[in-house]
Amino acid sequence: MTRDVLHDLGFFGHYLHKHAGGRGGKQFVLSALHRSGGKLTQRELLERTHNSPAALSEVLAKLEGEGLITRVPYEQDRRQQLIELTPEGEVHAARKCAEREAFEREALSCLSSEETDQLEALLSRLIDHWKHLEEEGVGA
Repeated sequence: MTRDVLHDLGFFGHYLHKHAGGRGGKQFVLSALHRSGGKLTQRELLERTHNSPAALSEVLAKLEGEGLITRVPYEQDRRQQLIELTPEGEVHAARKCAEREAFEREALSCLSSEETDQLEALLSRLIDHWKHLEEEGVGA
């Protein structure tokens, strides 16, 4: 019997979204800012989240309303905004990053270190290939 690999990947995506947050939501943005020293341009965040500009703006408005980020004009390019974590946002982001790392350790605990490295390499190959397919318009 053959396995339905794409179905399994869909389950993994669902599980990760449910338990670890989405790819472009508030927690992902906070984590990306935290891992980048607390600030990124809006364009850099857009590239990392793969959101639409409107969706990212909505996420940023929510984070700003919660007092977790500020948006300031970017000195090098006035058309851009620099997104910065507030002190409260930094504390919140650090906590969420620690929770995500703990979740990742637990979620992958059934794999050896070597298997985890192999999985990461295989997933990276798939991501690169799928990005190429997307650029070529395959499956659109």
